[in-house]
Order: sequence, then C-alpha cells, then structure tokens
Amino acid sequence: MRTVSMIGMALLLAGSPLAAASVAETVAAIAAIRSSTGASASPDGRRIAYIANTSGSPQVWMITDGGAPVLLTRLADPVQSVEWSPAGDWLAYDVAPGGGLNVQVHVIRPDGSGDRLVTAGGQSNNRFFGWTDDGKALRIGSAAVDPARFDPQLVDADTGKATGVGKGGSGLGDLVISKDGRIAVIDRAVTRGDSNVWLVDRASGAEQPVTPHEGRAQFSTIGLSPDARRLWLIGNAATDRYALVAVDIDAAGKPGPMRTLRARADAELENAVLSDDGATIALFWNKGGRSELAWYDTRTGKERAGPVLPFDLAGAPDFAADGKALLFTGSGAAAPANLYRVQVADNALTRLTDSPHDGVDLATLVRPRLLEWTARDGVKLSGWLYAPAGGRGPQPMVFVYHGGPEGQSRPSLSSDVQALVANGISVLLPNVRGSSGAGRAFMELDNGPLRVNGVTDIADTSEYAVKAGLADRKRLGIMGGSYGGYMVMAGVTEFPTMFAAGVNLFGVVNFDTFFKNTQPWMAAISTVEYGDPVKDKAMLARLSPLNKIGVVTTPLLVLHGANDTNVPVIEAEQIVASLKGRGVPVEYILFPDEGHGWRKMPNRVRSTTAIVGFFRDKFRI
Repeated sequence: MRTVSMIGMALLLAGSPLAAASVAETVAAIAAIRSSTGASASPDGRRIAYIANTSGSPQVWMITDGGAPVLLTRLADPVQSVEWSPAGDWLAYDVAPGGGLNVQVHVIRPDGSGDRLVTAGGQSNNRFFGWTDDGKALRIGSAAVDPARFDPQLVDADTGKATGVGKGGSGLGDLVISKDGRIAVIDRAVTRGDSNVWLVDRASGAEQPVTPHEGRAQFSTIGLSPDARRLWLIGNAATDRYALVAVDIDAAGKPGPMRTLRARADAELENAVLSDDGATIALFWNKGGRSELAWYDTRTGKERAGPVLPFDLAGAPDFAADGKALLFTGSGAAAPANLYRVQVADNALTRLTDSPHDGVDLATLVRPRLLEWTARDGVKLSGWLYAPAGGRGPQPMVFVYHGGPEGQSRPSLSSDVQALVANGISVLLPNVRGSSGAGRAFMELDNGPLRVNGVTDIADTSEYAVKAGLADRKRLGIMGGSYGGYMVMAGVTEFPTMFAAGVNLFGVVNFDTFFKNTQPWMAAISTVEYGDPVKDKAMLARLSPLNKIGVVTTPLLVLHGANDTNVPVIEAEQIVASLKGRGVPVEYILFPDEGHGWRKMPNRVRSTTAIVGFFRDKFRI
C-alpha cells in the first residue's frame, strides 16, 4: 500500500474539504494497522512464537533473539493462538476455517515442517487449552461427538490418539492436568455467567466439586501448584468483582473451601498466569477499563506492583520456563498490539515487536476520555468518548455498542473508531447495564426480561450526549457488532426517529431464528442471559427487533460473514429483505470468506471504508 501522509487527516480535523481519494486512502491506512499478539516462549527462552496479521491474515510467526520475524504458516484461514510444547519439539495452533467457529487444532515443527491436523476436521468444533507439562499431549475440548457438548480430551501430539478425561459440557472453559498426571481440573459452565470447577481423579474417573456456591458465580482456572496441593482460580462467588481465589487439596485429593486471597473494590481480576515453579502469579487487574499488572508471591501471600504500563491494555500472558520473565500483549487506543517482556525481579519492560502502521502517525490518533452519566432509573453508566481534535460545539456522533452482551468497551485500537474521528465524527463507546468490568451485579442487570432496561439505556445515552453539548441531535448514528448489532436494531426500532443512520455488523435480530440456527452449545448456555426459547417464547418475541421492523425508517448498512456460526447469516438476510420490501434505504455487504468478525486485512479495510463512507454520506460531511 502506498504510504499515506497524515496531512489528509489534519485537513479533515480542521474542517477543510478533501478529495474523495484522499479520504479513502486515509481510512484504508488506519484500517490496515497490523497487530502482534499471543506470545509463547520456547523452553530455552531464545525463540518466541506468536500471532500476527502482517501478511494480511493472522498467522504463526517466530522471532529469535536478535533476528527478524519469520512466517511459519501460510494458510488461507486465520490462526487464533499458538503455544510452544514444553518439550520444545512441537508448536500447537488453532485455526478458524473460513473465520467460523468450527475450530481445528494443528501441530507444526518449530522450523515450519511437519504441519498436521490433530482434530477431526470438517464441521467439528474444538477448543485448544494448551499442552500437558510433559509436552506429550494437547489439552482439547472436542464437540465432534455431540455439537451441543465439548468433551475434554488429551490428544497425543505424535499419534493423534485422543483420550477422554472426565465429563464434558456445553460451556467447557478449561482442562488442566497436574504435573504428575493424576488429577484433572475441568471448568464447565452451567450457563453464561455461572460455572463450576471440578477435580477429577484420572485413575477412577471420580469427580469432586471445587466451587460450590449459591446463586450465580463464575470461575476460571489459573493453575495447580507443582505438588497439586493448591488450585488457583479467578472467581466471584464471595465478591462482586472477580478476585484471586485458592482451594487447598488434601493428601487424599479432597478439595477444601474456597478462600479469597486478593480482591479489589476498584478493579477486578481479568487474567492471571502461574509460573511453572508455582512461585509467582502475574495478576492483570481491570481498573475502569485499563489494565494494571501486579505480582503475587504464592509463598508469602504478598502482592507487589508491576511496571507502570505505557499503554492501556495488557493480556495473553505467558511465563518463561524459568519464571524470571513474563511475555504478554500490550495495546491501547493509539497503540497497535505488540509483544512485551517484563522481568519479574525489577519490572524492566521491553517491547519485542513493532507492528506495522504504514502511513499512520500514531501520535495523531485520538485517545479517549471516560465519561459517566445516569440512566432514567438511577443506574450509573459510563463510556469512552473519542472526539476530533479542535472540534467545537455539538458534533456528529456515532454510538458504538459492544458485543457480548457481557463485553466491555475499553480504550483499544479500533480502525473504525479512529477512521470516523479522522473524518470529523465523534464516537462514544457506552458501557450500558449488562457490561462486564464493573462487577457481577451490574452485569446481570439486563438478563431475560430486564433486557428492556438495557435498551432504554440507548435513549438515555443519546440524550446525555446531546444535553451535554457533545452531540448534534440531527446527526446521531448507532453501530455495533454481534450483540452490539442487536442494540443497533433495538435502537432503530424502539426509537425510530433518534438516529440518522445505523450500522449493524453480524447482529441478532430475531431470537427465534438465533436459537434455531446458532451452534447447539451456544444455544444451550444462552437461555439465562436471553431467555428460554420454549418457556420464554413470548418474551423473546417482544425483545426481537425483527418483529418491530415495520417502524424503521433509519438508513442502515448491514455487514455479515457468510461463515458465521455464532450469529448465522439468516439474521442479516431477514433485515435486508424486510427493509428492501418497504423501500427503506439499506446497504448490504456479505463477506464470503469470513465468520463472526473480520480476520483478513482486505476485508477489514473494505468494512471500515464502507462504514466511514456511509456515515459521512448520511451526516452530509
């Protein structure tokens, strides 16, 4: 791509007219910013495997101390994650064919040879959890037998032979094996927002519950101590926000009660990783949407601060084999995702990659500020405002609603957001009720019949922005993907005169067709969040925007992936057919080689360019 000067962006922000070609080039340059994520270190620490989309699609890359990055995979399909075998002889990675959710797992030699599929292939769906400590087997959840259930398995890396471990479930979250191989730990979801962890004696197959609790609570496994006498978890059974939890296991293999060891009232524990020697846990706290890193000493029970991070978000951690350093991904609203290494002893931080951003001066990208407002019933809401530099008075504004619905808008680098702002359009990313990051009570405020309150938050958010003098009432737009797409359609049906334009990316519009056509495991764990498609059929019909689409007059842009197995393409087709039948302006872009979101760079550029052009047209910019 030809390097694009950021003079174009500066002219836009100053309100000067720009040729259409310059606008398109500026938008395309922002959309083509690359990323490097998910580092995994070799046992000797000299090489790092990771995922980057430098080639145009997420693939496996390798860097060696002092060397240039080397591309290991050249697949048509996007790679999601990679992990180095503790034995050092294999890498394992998982692929999303066509961008869909029928995920498959491969192994490949570190030199790029011997690539081999180890799962069933075809339409079977799988989850890759990592390697066993001896490096001989992969920990996998397989839905090959029953698409409504993931069965925990160990798959031999050399032979491909699969061995079942314990019982499966619709929402299998993890499978962990003790270093001696005697004990398995299995995370199984009851439904979205509610899960349990089980200890499994591999010799007898007997299971014991680790996380008995009342009401709804969710857990994820951090790891077992080397002697398998303590299990470390993230959980919220005793706290509103996710915290560090420990469960001691006696000599007979019986788990004791859960103990909350580290909790914060101002932040929740979003991620954690245990060093191989069991001495240190890296804690990633989510405070108001930004990441903080801390070290927890498992021997003393003391926590100390990690480095002050020069970016907003951190995650995907992986300890070096010796426990002296931690690899992780760092990114931010104006910072592409890159790999970092931090030394545990002194917090020395080093960046390991430089994700390309040709034609974009990162200093010109806008960093957001966090706003707070109150819904009509007194619930406190918040969101991130990206405003064009030098903008005065009410601006044209697009509200971007996150997916989930348990997701959270955070200060991450979004090409859509930055390209809109570069074209003189303010963007507000709300965290309405039902969002994560603010505790369990807030996250459950939109469950089932309470979803109507989440929808009224759309109107309250728009009114706040207008009354605060931030937004031009005549030029409001709404946009979102997945559940955010549902919010778009709820917004234009419940408030048909509020928005001048809307962009729906792979959103749910009809709960009846969603439950019938999504993957069985997804349907099984979604009945509490949305409602039971049989028992609550009438309620779900009332909550489905498609059943009110006759009131829609807002021009819409609909984008969907043909291979989407989460929100199948029938959701988009119903909207387009209905609006076209009534003569309502609607544009439709179907990506034949994508699933639930865009992984390939040409598609990302096309999508962002179309979105910016659509809002510019409807806002008369």
